[in-house]
Amino acid sequence: MDEAALRRSLPANLARQFLPPGGHRPSAVLVALEPGRGVWLTRRGADLPSHAGQVSFPGGKIEPGDGSVAAAALREAKEEIGLDVATTEILGRMDDYITGTGFHISPVVALVPRGVRFVAAPGEVQEVFCLSFEVLLDPANPIRRRAFWRGREREFWVWPHPLHPIWGATAQMLLNLALLLRATP
Repeated sequence: MDEAALRRSLPANLARQFLPPGGHRPSAVLVALEPGRGVWLTRRGADLPSHAGQVSFPGGKIEPGDGSVAAAALREAKEEIGLDVATTEILGRMDDYITGTGFHISPVVALVPRGVRFVAAPGEVQEVFCLSFEVLLDPANPIRRRAFWRGREREFWVWPHPLHPIWGATAQMLLNLALLLRATP
């Protein structure tokens, strides 16, 4: 998808559902889209206290001084992957998402320039990689899987990637993004 198609697919008022604050930990993630390429993801550090080694969007806790959800997502992406915020354009927010592990995630969608380069923060991010628009726009993706967790069978989405299983909250937010992008001719 080129930049014009992304702008048509992602109007300024993307989100239909902002969830009220509750007993969950407020966090923001950056859904960084590179025109002509795809969406940028991270593989979290193996020694992190939560979600170690999992695929995620760059992001984290909303701090009191952030000023906005978008500011928090940009700050976290700068810290985690070396995002140049001066070359990043915020397009809007997608629907908030509550995880089973107690996080209230606000996804912020942004355009990054073609050929962008990222640097993973040592200890926090093991790798930064791109999931192509080809995979994201393929109606056969993602696939539904089942597994037992905490004594119950659960269903969840999994996106194909040759090196990293993409599942959980990240997979659901990618599905939400894919549905927005697929809806535009």
